[in-house]
This record gives sequence, structure tokens and C-alpha cells, in this order.
Amino acid sequence: MEFPFKAVGFDWAHTLMGLGEESDRLPLEKVFAHLMAKQIPLPDFDVCLNKSRELFRPMIEQSRITHMEARYEEVLQYLLFYFKIPWQGKVSLQELLQVYYREVYQEREIFPEVINVLQQMSQWGISMGIVSNTTNPVFMKELELENSGLKKYFDFTIYSSGVPFRKPHPSIFHLAISHFQLDPCEILFVGDSLSADILGAQGVGMKTAWINRKEEQTDIVPDYELASLEDLLRIHWVEA
Repeated sequence: MEFPFKAVGFDWAHTLMGLGEESDRLPLEKVFAHLMAKQIPLPDFDVCLNKSRELFRPMIEQSRITHMEARYEEVLQYLLFYFKIPWQGKVSLQELLQVYYREVYQEREIFPEVINVLQQMSQWGISMGIVSNTTNPVFMKELELENSGLKKYFDFTIYSSGVPFRKPHPSIFHLAISHFQLDPCEILFVGDSLSADILGAQGVGMKTAWINRKEEQTDIVPDYELASLEDLLRIHWVEA
């Protein structure tokens, strides 16, 4: 039996890419070092870090309720103005975000089976796209994808930091459907989060494959459960 779907949408973090040990201290230290190299006076680092956490953590919690994405670039810009750091004319916000996120991405690694799976899907002629919840700027996510070597496999990318709502809001999935130009039932969505990926995709009529990397269980039932992304290649042996 052939693979029963014409297109596959993928989540990014914990589905295709492992995030490693995430830290907000090291990236901000890199930003401070970059500013210091330009002889820009700075506040106490730990005071600034605590202010960053004071702002960003509630933003993330609120995003889980409203589905409107938290964006760290807004926090960083706030810190520059709050502490009256004289950065304008000496460095750009985009430059500082590049410094910050290059450090964040140091710990990230593609799961070992991913390239083989994407290559096989590509050979089968399956259209593929990424739909990712992220607090990172879109331009940095595009750079991450380019550096990962995976960009060539995907027809499009949709990041929650660049659209009004994050998964599981239906609008972000409808956007993916419009890119695929297929009926929802012809699309399989693959992700690691039952509440964001699986519930959201099911809500717009997509079929779903849950990659169970955390061994969690809820009352949300995917169409397929994967122990590894390689199991995706065996779906064509399963009755859809």
C-alpha cells in the first residue's frame, strides 16, 4: 500500500530537532559581551537577567491561554530602554538578536533518523512543510533551518512568532492547508505535543501522527503513534 497522504506537516522542536539544555543566562551574557566590546555602558547583569525573566515567563504563560505568541525580541528591546542602555546608532536590535540566538542554537541537534525520513518522503513525492511554535524571530528560525541542512526538503515554513496565533489555534493550521492546497484529510500532521500539534491539527480535519518522545498520555488520541520518526515510513503499511 502506498503512503496514504499527499502532504506532511511537521512540528520543529522535539519532533525534528532536539533543543538540548536551554539557558537564558548564556545568550544574554553573549549580548552583554557584544555591547561591552562596543564600549556601551551596561547595568548589573543579574539585575538585567532577573528583569528579563520577570517579563518573559508571564508572557509565555499567557501565550498558553490566549495562543498569541510570546516574542523574546520584545523583551530584549524593553531591557535596552528600561536600563537606558545607549545602544542606538552603535548596534541594531537585529544584530543583538543574532548574537542571542546563535548561542541558543549551540545546543541543538537534529534527531539522527530525520534526514533519512525526509529523504525518503521527498523521493515518494510527498509535499512537506513546517509549522512551529516559537518565541524566536522568524529571520533567526530561517537561519537555523538553513544551517541545519533541512531547508531543501520543505515547501514552506510557518512560525508562530510571525503570525497572529500559535498552535493549537486553527488559524495557523488553516494557513498550512492553504500552502499545501489540499483537502485537510489528505494532510498528515506530525508533532510531539498532544495538546498543541495533535489536538490543533485534528480540529481542522487533518490526520495526525504523534511522536511520543516524552511518554506522556492524555485523552487526546492521535491517528498514529510513533516511537521514532522512522515509524512514519511504515504508515504506508497501515490502514489510513
